[in-house]
Amino acid sequence: MTQPQVDIYTKFGCGYCYRAKRLLDEKGVDYAEHDITMGGPKRDEMRARAPSAMTVPQIFIGDTHVGGSDELAALERQGKLDALLEG
Repeated sequence: MTQPQVDIYTKFGCGYCYRAKRLLDEKGVDYAEHDITMGGPKRDEMRARAPSAMTVPQIFIGDTHVGGSDELAALERQGKLDALLEG
């Protein structure tokens, strides 16, 4: 079974982004990081995928919008993150 695509939209110097990436790294998750510090097409892509998202990080596992760092950590605490990562 292959892991669903994981996308994380970040900005330079963002502590919440660092925390989310550290959790994913600790779990051995391969993810695509999209730096939207300077705006551009990836920021537009993030807004299209999550229209109400105003902050970073924004994390997507497959088609599921997880939210930010706090939501990712909550899924881990609840024991639900691994199942989501397994598809």
